Amino acid sequence: MRAPLRLHSTVTVCLLGICLVLGGCERKQALGGLTPVKLQTDWYPQPEHGGFYDAQIRGYYKDEGLDVTILPGGPYVNSSQEVSVNAVQFAMGSSDYVLESVSNNAPLVAVMATMQSDPQAVMVHQDSPVHSFKDLDGHAVAIRLGSSTWFEYLVKRYQLKNVREIPATYSIANFLQDPGYIQQIFVTSEPFFARQAGAPVRTMLISEAGYKPYRVVLTSRPFLQQDPDTVAKFVRASLRGWRDYLKNPDDINAAIAKLNPAMSVPQMKFSYQALRDQHFIAGEDPNGADLGRFDPARWTSMYQQLLELKVISKPFDPATAYTMQFMPKGS
Repeated sequence: MRAPLRLHSTVTVCLLGICLVLGGCERKQALGGLTPVKLQTDWYPQPEHGGFYDAQIRGYYKDEGLDVTILPGGPYVNSSQEVSVNAVQFAMGSSDYVLESVSNNAPLVAVMATMQSDPQAVMVHQDSPVHSFKDLDGHAVAIRLGSSTWFEYLVKRYQLKNVREIPATYSIANFLQDPGYIQQIFVTSEPFFARQAGAPVRTMLISEAGYKPYRVVLTSRPFLQQDPDTVAKFVRASLRGWRDYLKNPDDINAAIAKLNPAMSVPQMKFSYQALRDQHFIAGEDPNGADLGRFDPARWTSMYQQLLELKVISKPFDPATAYTMQFMPKGS
C-alpha cells in the first residue's frame, strides 16, 4: 500500500456542481435496480484492499442495492481529485491527508476507517546504527513524493538538525545495494521483499512516535449531503466485507491475485498476516468493536499536530473533515 499524493488544487464549485448533477443522473440509470458507485483504491489490488473485494465478490454490496466498481490506484492517481469531481464516489486515503485537503478548501469528508493503525514505517538494515527515530540525525531517509508530513513531524519532535530527505522509488533495489540505506515503507509490504532477498531488516512504525493517522474511506461533502443513504449502504457492506475477510481470506486473495498477477501467494500471506496479527484493520479490541470507527479526540490531536507543523495554515473545525453518522452501533 502506498500513501496518496497531496491535493494541491481546489476544484471550482461550478465544475463540482456540474459533475454532481451529471453523476447523479448517470448513477440513477443502474441496471437491475442497483445503484452504481465507484471506489478508487490507493494502489494496485492487494490484501490491504481485501475487505472491499470481499464485499464485492460475496455480494454484500448487491445485498445493499449497490453495483460497486473497484478501480485500482497507482503512483499517479489523484484519488481526492477524482472524488471532488464525482468521477468516483469513494476513495481510500488517510486522516492527515483529508485534514490537509479540507484546509485547502477541498470538499472531502471521511466516512469510515479502513485501518485503525497506520502501517507506515521506516525500514533499516538489521546492522544499522539507527535504533530509534532520534538516531536518524546525520542520515538520509528515502521518502516518496507527496507523503512527507510524517517526516516533518519526526524532525520537529526529535529535533533532528542534520537529516536529509531524498526521493524514494517504488522498489527496494537501492536498499538492497546500500547497507546504510533508510527508506519509508509499509510493514505489510517491503519487509517481505527484503527478507526474500536475504536482507534482515528492522522497522520502526511512525505511529510509535505519536503520529497516528487513520486510513479512511472518503467521499465528497456534496455527494454525502445529496445521497447519505448510498453512503450508509456502502459503509455497511464494506465493514461486513472486512469482518469476513479477516476470518476467511483465502478465496478473496486468490481473486486479488488474478487481478494483480504481480502478487505472489507468499507475499499475500505475509501482508494478510501483518494486517491481522498487528491489528491494523480492526484495532486492539479482541471483539473487533473498533472496526470502521473514529475517535474525535484522535482527529483533533492530528489536526493540532498539522497546525503546529504549519501544514495547515488556517484554523478550522476538524470535525468538518469526518462524520460519525455511519459508525456501526453497539459492539
